[in-house]
Amino acid sequence: QVQLVESGGGLVQPGGSLRLSCAASVSLFSLNTMGWYRQVPGKQRELVAGIPSSGSTNYAASVKGRFTISRDNAKNTVYLQMNSLKPEDTAVYYCYGRRYGRPDYWGQGTQVTVSS
Repeated sequence: QVQLVESGGGLVQPGGSLRLSCAASVSLFSLNTMGWYRQVPGKQRELVAGIPSSGSTNYAASVKGRFTISRDNAKNTVYLQMNSLKPEDTAVYYCYGRRYGRPDYWGQGTQVTVSS
């Protein structure tokens, strides 16, 4: 069983930065891809960023140029650096891990609130 533990959420003012971390209980190389989704109450979960084992990255249009996803294979950890945060970035952020052909693994979620 794969466990994912997120950290780093919190309250930040507009224009500020946060870095989210997602620590996996397995080697990142055993997962085909990892990434982050976010969800606002009453709305569907939205893909924010993904990073396959190849290292290439993909981003939602709404965060491109502001957010950066990265991975530290030695620490089995994926990061989401969030800069120039906006109130509309407020959401619960979930880390996920994927092995093709199997249900996704999810973290417990971490709240990010952008407000003055």
